[in-house]
Amino acid sequence: MDEESMEEEGGGGGEPMMDDQNHNNWGAGGYGRHLLGSAAGQLGDRFLREAATGTPAGTELSEANGMLQGCEPGGASCKGGAGAIAAAININASTSKFLMNVITIEDYKSTYWPKLDSAIDQLLTQSPGDYIPISYEQIYSCVYKCVCQQHSEQMYSDLIKKITNHLERVSKELQRSRPDTCLTPASPPDLYIERFNVALGQYMGALQSIVPLFIYMNKFYIETKLNRDLRDDLIKLFTEHVAEKHIYNLMPLLLEAQSTPFQITPSTMANIVKGLYTLRPEWVQMAPALFSKFIPNILPPAVESELQEYAAQDQKLQRELMQNGFTRGDQSRKRAGEELTYKLQTKHATE
Repeated sequence: MDEESMEEEGGGGGEPMMDDQNHNNWGAGGYGRHLLGSAAGQLGDRFLREAATGTPAGTELSEANGMLQGCEPGGASCKGGAGAIAAAININASTSKFLMNVITIEDYKSTYWPKLDSAIDQLLTQSPGDYIPISYEQIYSCVYKCVCQQHSEQMYSDLIKKITNHLERVSKELQRSRPDTCLTPASPPDLYIERFNVALGQYMGALQSIVPLFIYMNKFYIETKLNRDLRDDLIKLFTEHVAEKHIYNLMPLLLEAQSTPFQITPSTMANIVKGLYTLRPEWVQMAPALFSKFIPNILPPAVESELQEYAAQDQKLQRELMQNGFTRGDQSRKRAGEELTYKLQTKHATE
C-alpha cells in the first residue's frame, strides 16, 4: 500500500480518531442521516456501491438532484436543503475512500512495520551528532495510521521486542570488555567504564527521538489501556537487560576510579552516576558517597561534630592532587593574573 500524506488522513496537527469504528461511524452513520433523514441513508448506500462497482458518478449525482428537486422547501423529507445533500455526498465519498484504504495486518507487517523497524535501527545505533537520513514526518504518519486502524497492540509488541533484542546485543558487547571476563584477554577497567557510558548515553539519546515518534501510540494505547508511559517502559528495558547485568561489576570499578583522581574523566563519571540514579534510584545505597558527589541531597545534612572529618578528607584530596602533578603555587604572592594587571596599571601611570 502506498503512503499518503497526513493531511489525507485527517490533518497533521489535529487529534486522531480513537479507532476505525469512530471513523466509519462518523462518516457513514449518524451525521448525514441527521441532516437528511432517510434520503441520506439512500445516498450513502449508493455512493458506497459506486466505490465498489465503479458506477459512474454522474448517475448518482443526477439521482441526488432529482431527490432534491422533489423536496418541498422546508419539508420534512428535505431537511437541510441543497447544502445538507452536498454535505452528505462529501461525507460518504470520504467514507468510501477511507474504507478502501484500510490497513490490514498483512499491510502492517509488509509495509508499515518495516519502515518503523529501519528507522528505529538507525536511531538506536547513531552516534552523537550523526545525521540520520530518515523522514520523521513519514515515520510519524505511519504510526498515526496504524493507531487509527487499531494496530497499536501489535506495534507496541514489535517495538518492545525490537529494542529488547538490541539491548541484549549491547549487553553482550559490554560483557566482552569486562576486565574479569574469560571470553577475551583482560581489558583495562577504564575501557569497560567508558563503553558502558557510551551505551547508556547512546540509548538515552535515541529515546529522545523514539518516544516523540510514537506519541500517538503512547497516548491512545499505552496510557489509556496499559496505564503506563512509553518512556518509562523503554528505560525499564535498559535497566533490566543491561544495567542490572553489569551493576555489580561496574560499581566496584567506579569506587576504585573515584579513589584515584582523573583515572576516569569527571564528565564520564558524572554521566554514569546520574544515569544509574535515573534508572534505579535505590542503587544509591550501594555507594552513597559516590552518588552524593554528583547528585544533591543524597547524604544527610552535615553536622558540627563531623567537621574535622570533612577537613581531613579535603586535605587528603589536596595531597592526591599534588601527587598527580597539580601544585598549589606560591600562596605568599598575588595570583598571576592580578600581578600582571597591577604591573600594567603601574606602567601606564608612570608614562
